[in-house]
Amino acid sequence: MRARKYEHITPILQSLHWLPVSYYTILLLTHICIHGHAPTYLQELITLQSTPRTLRSTNTLLLQVPSTRLSTMGDRAFCSAAPRLWNSLPTQLRATQSLDSFNTGLKTFLFRKAYEC
Repeated sequence: MRARKYEHITPILQSLHWLPVSYYTILLLTHICIHGHAPTYLQELITLQSTPRTLRSTNTLLLQVPSTRLSTMGDRAFCSAAPRLWNSLPTQLRATQSLDSFNTGLKTFLFRKAYEC
């Protein structure tokens, strides 16, 4: 497929069935961190959200999003981007224990979200 220099790339990515790779990588690493299979330096960058009271949302595996001072670089850091992306996932996908099941569900979710019309 040939594209001109100034054409929009989104329709081409749709036709090739490409996923947003950066989101996929961050979310896969986050799942690995939450389940304790990542290096400790990555696990220390994310924290589960805790509440003083017992709520129905306690079991939904939400992550605490740190506040950042710089909106350009701070929001792109793993410690900030991972919780924002993780909390945007459906509850059922966040609760998936198996890496293979999570991987399959994540690809489906990202593809639907990226190319919904």
